[in-house]
Parts: sequence; structure tokens; C-alpha cells
Amino acid sequence: MEIIEATVARVQDLDREAMREARERQEQLTKPRGSLGVLEEISVQLAGIYGDPRPLPGPKAVIVMAADHGVVEEGVSLYPPEVTAQMVLNFLAGGAAINVLSRYAGAEVRVVDVGVRSEVEGEGLVVRKVKAGTDNMALGPAMSREEALAALEVGMEVAEDVVAGGAKVLAAGEMGIGNTTAASAVTACLCGVDPGEVTGRGTGLDDAGLERKVEVVRRALEVNRPDPSDPLDVLARVGGLEIAGIAGVMLAATAARRPVLVDGFISAAGALVAAGLQPKAVHYMLASHLSVEKGHAVILKKLGLHPIIRANMRLGEGTGAALAFFIVDAAMKILDEMATFKEAGVSGPE
Repeated sequence: MEIIEATVARVQDLDREAMREARERQEQLTKPRGSLGVLEEISVQLAGIYGDPRPLPGPKAVIVMAADHGVVEEGVSLYPPEVTAQMVLNFLAGGAAINVLSRYAGAEVRVVDVGVRSEVEGEGLVVRKVKAGTDNMALGPAMSREEALAALEVGMEVAEDVVAGGAKVLAAGEMGIGNTTAASAVTACLCGVDPGEVTGRGTGLDDAGLERKVEVVRRALEVNRPDPSDPLDVLARVGGLEIAGIAGVMLAATAARRPVLVDGFISAAGALVAAGLQPKAVHYMLASHLSVEKGHAVILKKLGLHPIIRANMRLGEGTGAALAFFIVDAAMKILDEMATFKEAGVSGPE
């Protein structure tokens, strides 16, 4: 807990002076004021994060936290739990969607085993297994508070290592069969809504499967009675090891004054926990896209985040965040390279 408290304590407010200067420059660029919409908003936010009125693009990294979930015993997924380990190997081989998009964006992919049920080996894999998957949350706590803290610390340490390696922008992705069920429970509890409002089809459940999944989430909340005022309690009782790891990534990125791109529903559940532990963390987050999973919109509304992309995606892994890298870079390039009215000899607004 001391590591987490120290990280949370390092988080600073955004640099308001840098944001003011960035906003003033945006108003002087050769375009109608506000006409580049989200690109302008992102550039000003990044100026505040970096403390630089004209930030420039730099190295990018996607941290993919992988873990299994005991709740799959309840039939909440179309895919068997073995797929988690198999997909980790696919990530390491460079064959998954996140690999393709990250290569295109020029981003590093760091894969972390924080709780895969089976033993996985492969070049480049960061093995920091806290336990071999969570327990079945429909019967009792998914993990102990100590295990949740340990997984949080894994995310922090990996993010700190990535930042030390030069990463200027981070993204938090995941892999874990059953994790939309855990994310639904976390979201329902921390946002104070009925499980039916935030539980989606995940890997593609039919109507009967969705009804069963909602009932499992409802039962998990009834059995465990997590305290919504204590994000760590919620995380331990109905969360996931990769969700904990993602929250750690986001807290460490915030403490290091780095923007962190929130991916889809699972990543957003981690963001929800991170914001519960340090409300200032939200100011360092960018919502990359709006997932088809309906719980995602509930989280973004709760956090006050607005999705950059709307593309009907629901894969996870960090894929939406990888796509958003291009827009984040574009926002910085516009602010830095676009000519002002004075520089271009163009008449400005009267």
C-alpha cells in the first residue's frame, strides 16, 4: 500500500499556464476558432500534462495486462479460459490486432502476465503473476485485498519501466476471458447502477447467455457486497487482476506526467478504479473510443471523458487506443506546425 500511496501523492495538477499559452496559439492559427474540434482540445490538455505549450509527438507504448477469471465457470463467455494464454502467445508472435495497429502507429507492445491461469513462456513476456486467475466471484471474493494491491503495483512498476525507456504516451490494454463480467460488476458498483444497464454480450452471447451473465453479475454483487466508497474493496471482491494492473498503469502514468489512453470497457473499468484512488488521474486520461459494450458509455460519463473515435469496436487488447495514437500525434503536430495568421500573412477575424 505504501507504493500506491507514494505514487498517488506524486500526482500534480495540470500546468494551467502551459494550457493558456496553447489555447492562445490555437486561436491564432489559420482556421476559424474551434474548427478542429477535438484536435484543439487534446493539444491543450497535452500542454497541461507535459507542462509544455507546444508538446511534440514521441515514443508510444501499449501495456497489455493479461489474466484469467474464475467466473468463467458460470458460463459467461463463449470462449474457454485457455484462450487467454493462447492469445498471449499470439501477442508475443505479433499476430494479434493490437500488434498490427501498434506496428502501424510505431508503438511498443508490452505484454504482462499478471494472472494467467496456465504457465506461459515467450520472448518479451513480462511474467508478474500475482495468482493463477481470480476465484469465482459468484461464490466469494475474486481475490484478497493484498492480491489486488499486488496487481496494482505490477501495473505501476511496468508503466514506470516503460516511461523510463522513453515513452511519452501510454495506453492500457488487456486480455482475459471472462473479463467483461468482472468489468460489469466493478462498473455497476462504482457507478451505482443496475447490472443490467452495464452488462453486455462480451464475446457475442445470445439473449439467453446475456440474461445468465447479468444474473451472475447480480449474484456476485449480492454475495460479496463490495463497498462502493472503497475502490480497492470493489476491485478485490468483484474485479480482475488485469483490471487492477490497468489501474496501476494509469496511476503511474499520471504520476509521471504522461497521458494515458483508455481503451474499451475493461480498460475503462481500470480507469474508474484509478480515478477512485486519485481523482486528478482523470485529467491525464484520454478516452480513445466508445465501445459497443454499453457499460463503457456509463464509465465515460461518470469520469467526464469524451471518446475520440466512434467505430463500433469491442475487441479490447488496446486496439482503440492504438488507433487514437494517430489523432493524438496529429493534435500536437497541428499546434506546433500550423502557421498563425501573422506568419502566413492571412487576415484574421475582425
